[in-house]
Amino acid sequence: MNLRSFAAALAVTVALPLGAASAADLEVTHWWTSGGEAAAVAELAKAFDATGNHWVDGAIAGAGSTARPIMVSRITGGDPMAATQFNHGRQAEELVEAGLMRDLTDIATKENWKGIIKPASLLDSCTIDGKIYCAPVNIHSWQWLWLSNAAFKQAGVDVPKNWDEFVAAAPALEKAGIVPLAVGGQPWQAAGAFDVLMVAIAGKDTFQKVFGDKDEDVAAGPEIAKVFKAADDARRMSKGTNVQDWNQATNMVITGKAGGQIMGDWAQGEFQLAGQKAGTDYTCLPGLGVNEVISTGGDAFYFPLLKDEEKSKAQEVLASTLLNPATQVAFNLKKGSLPVRGDVDLAAANDCMKKGLDILAKGNVIQGTDQLLSADSQKQKEDLFSEFFANASMTPEDAQKRFADIIASAD
Repeated sequence: MNLRSFAAALAVTVALPLGAASAADLEVTHWWTSGGEAAAVAELAKAFDATGNHWVDGAIAGAGSTARPIMVSRITGGDPMAATQFNHGRQAEELVEAGLMRDLTDIATKENWKGIIKPASLLDSCTIDGKIYCAPVNIHSWQWLWLSNAAFKQAGVDVPKNWDEFVAAAPALEKAGIVPLAVGGQPWQAAGAFDVLMVAIAGKDTFQKVFGDKDEDVAAGPEIAKVFKAADDARRMSKGTNVQDWNQATNMVITGKAGGQIMGDWAQGEFQLAGQKAGTDYTCLPGLGVNEVISTGGDAFYFPLLKDEEKSKAQEVLASTLLNPATQVAFNLKKGSLPVRGDVDLAAANDCMKKGLDILAKGNVIQGTDQLLSADSQKQKEDLFSEFFANASMTPEDAQKRFADIIASAD
């Protein structure tokens, strides 16, 4: 896929890093616009402003699927921002290959990013031809089922401990007027839920064979057929959600209008903002309570090449600030994500974050699909599962055949 089609498809107090630099206003684009996300990004802005520079917020509403094409278009069109969020992985690789993004290798070497960023796959996802092009800021895992304790109490059933118990509880929830599973209408939500189901039901090895090795036979085989059966259950359970944005679906869980949601740990920011307590008001099941794993996806910042020398120097300060230990703690506690540094104190982490940290410490991790698939292949997958969840007449068998075709041609 060429760059043109790619663009179309698509405080902490910190010491001034890297020596003295001229103060500058830097526009930073991202898609963090929900309440919890806004609270988290404010910590990054506060930390950068403390260096004497100024974070000019360039939030784009509508999640990554809306924001990324706008970001790419600006960069390729000669109107680059100073820094921009992408997910860890391959979303920016064509921009890098086109020579439009800044090489951060010198900064990374000076500050020993290879020594402090854990797991190593995060920095590997920033590395192209041996050079580092992005600064990871968090580990976000998709592998969670969030449950409303109040919803299950109202329905008169125990809070489930795993996916099978959740499916079994769905009729009681529906009888009580509660949507069992909240899935918003944005395509990436349905695709992400399927990926989580794959790891939980088919296991890590199968996940790697499909998305890592691009094994068409496995994608068309019996193990993935079981995953599509579970996705069919999820589709049935999500009927009646009737919201678009992921945080609206999370709010259904927070308010007890839905029993649960398969969503990344960024949902924790919404629970926190609503004053809910993990283990008391809501329950979190990593790996759907079946296979406790963490996917090491997340967010990183890339820095387009700029002609302005002062802004270029300030880019270095921002890159350093994002990896500062105090910034890492303040940001990730509000974002619900895990820090990329392995040497920071997260004593204030809630029960769900501690579960994630424990799984990470055990090394029970997988790479996210953003790291394993190109942006084009991801888009094809999102389109398929958006249609599958919206169209009850599409059989799991027909959907699996289309899925296998996508994997066969994936890059």
